[in-house]
Amino acid sequence: MINILLPSITILFLLFLPIQSNPVPSTRNKNSSSNTRHCVPHERDALLAFRASLSDPGNYLSSWQGEGCCQWNGIRCSNRTGHVVELRLRSLEGVSPSIRFRGGQMSTPLLDLKNLRTLDLRNNNFGGAPIPEFIGGLKSLRYLYISNSRFGGRVPPQIGNLSKLLCLDLNTIFDDSYIYSTDLAWLSRLTTLKYLDLSKVNLSTVPNWVHVVNKLPSLVTLNLRFCGLQNVIPSPVNVNLTSLENLDLYGNEFSSSLGPKNLFWDLPSLLHLDMGMCGLRGSIPEEVGNMTLITRLYLNVNNLTGTIPTTFKNLRNLEELLLYGNSINGPVAVLLERLPTENSLQDLTLFENNLSGNLPNQLRHLRNLTRDTLPSLSFLSLRSNLFSGHIPLQLAKMKGLQYLDLACNNMSGAIPQTLADLIGMAVAPQDDDSLSDIVDYGYNIDGATNVVAYTGSSLVIMKGQQLEFTSRIMYMVNFDLSCNSLTGHIPKEIGKLPALKNLNLSWNHLSGVIPDSIGEVQSLESLDLSHNEFGGEIPGSIAMLTSLEYLNLSYNNLTGRIPSGNQLQTLNGQASIYIGNPGLCGPPLSKNCSEPGLTPHTPKGGKDTSDIVFLFLAMSSGYVMGLWTIFCLFLFNKNWRVACFKFSDCLYDWVYVHVSLSWPFCTRRKL
Repeated sequence: MINILLPSITILFLLFLPIQSNPVPSTRNKNSSSNTRHCVPHERDALLAFRASLSDPGNYLSSWQGEGCCQWNGIRCSNRTGHVVELRLRSLEGVSPSIRFRGGQMSTPLLDLKNLRTLDLRNNNFGGAPIPEFIGGLKSLRYLYISNSRFGGRVPPQIGNLSKLLCLDLNTIFDDSYIYSTDLAWLSRLTTLKYLDLSKVNLSTVPNWVHVVNKLPSLVTLNLRFCGLQNVIPSPVNVNLTSLENLDLYGNEFSSSLGPKNLFWDLPSLLHLDMGMCGLRGSIPEEVGNMTLITRLYLNVNNLTGTIPTTFKNLRNLEELLLYGNSINGPVAVLLERLPTENSLQDLTLFENNLSGNLPNQLRHLRNLTRDTLPSLSFLSLRSNLFSGHIPLQLAKMKGLQYLDLACNNMSGAIPQTLADLIGMAVAPQDDDSLSDIVDYGYNIDGATNVVAYTGSSLVIMKGQQLEFTSRIMYMVNFDLSCNSLTGHIPKEIGKLPALKNLNLSWNHLSGVIPDSIGEVQSLESLDLSHNEFGGEIPGSIAMLTSLEYLNLSYNNLTGRIPSGNQLQTLNGQASIYIGNPGLCGPPLSKNCSEPGLTPHTPKGGKDTSDIVFLFLAMSSGYVMGLWTIFCLFLFNKNWRVACFKFSDCLYDWVYVHVSLSWPFCTRRKL
């Protein structure tokens, strides 16, 4: 019997054995289920020695005690061996105090973490301490993040010993952090590197940086913003950067032209090129058409001249084109004709150039200006050019347009009523705070990201000042037609755009009354109607704009009492809001509306005229209704009818008798 049951018992034992050998993961640390096990003793000692070299005012390292170091904050261990593979001490800037070194240097016991693959010290404050040279001894390191941590001094060339490194992030956003390198030869040994960010690291004395970077065949993202690079960028004989997709050189000092033999034209995988504010001059060469995969091309704030070459038609994947702040000239129609007919263009930013002519109907061909990859954003900025003529009616066909800036041109005519059909200004974009983390993480090595960040920037005249929006521009709903020669009135359909945040129509020749429907734009934060010819009273609906932070109605022909409301009382510069309107009275002005001669005269078609017409109609209808009521009573009530006629006969007889008796007496006295 026992021999019969033995195989069954053995099978059951083998089935339950894996369950017993794999306990449920601990919820104390989200990093790994292996964190429930004890770490290697000498690695725990190394971590404790490292902690002793740190100042931790936020008590982030309070869990660093006991023998189970795999459960400590910021620590992740291998599931298989128990070795420490990740050390993440990234500070949450603005939320918790940052970690500092005691004595100004990092502790060397970290060298005992032979299996460490990730070291993340971002957003701390190490007080200008040099980047430790011993980091080059962490031979298993794949990811090194020490950005925005206020390190100082020379970048140690020992980092070149990290032959397995995939990601190196040394960038800083602080002006008081001075990190520099005089020779990048060590970079050429990091042949597996995919992501490199040296933004704001001073590389002004580095020779032949292009040839060094060209030795990194696996590189996908290269960020060298504000590095002081001054050399021109000739293309190497053999370009090895066949995997490079993102190249950011913004804010360097090349002061040269974009010649036909530049590096950019020979990068077959390039998707994003940022050469903004690099001192580029001359015209854009025809070789730009070689970048057939490019999706984002930023050449803003340079000294580029001429127009775009005809080879732009090859850029069928182009989604964002930033050319603002240059001296690009010629008719805008020519520029638009040179864009690919079948295009993916979403952002077209041409403000502060010398483009001229009327805005043509070609705008309707840019049907992909509706943002699909970003949260419902469409962006069109043609500010500060030489455009003339009327606002094209075709703009209304861009249903997703949320950002429209045609300010500071020579546009004339009326504001089209059809602009109220812009659905993109009727629905507020959804703000996603998760986007704030993208800049810190930069490139995702696994390529697994579902979020696309808008990395451009734009100047917005809002709340009486010039503001620069960068990544948050995707949440700005803007309508700016200021500094033109527009006439006519504000369409009452403006109330159909409740998501609008900034409405600027200042410095035009607009007239008529401000429509009551302005109060329906509930998201409005800034309203500037100054320096126009508006008349009539200020609509009381303005006081209903609960989000309003800036209001300017100065230098118009407005009259009557200034409306009151809790929101209006909170605005800064109360008196300056209404200056240049002598017909206005009431707080915050010193002019009292009850004083003689201050009763406002409203232009024809204004609110007072409407009230008089309404009163006349009400009185007339009341008089007619009263007569019909009496007539109906006499018609259907016999007793009332008989009594009325009897009273009339009696009254007639009484009057006749008195007149007959009085008439001889009056005539006798006259004789």
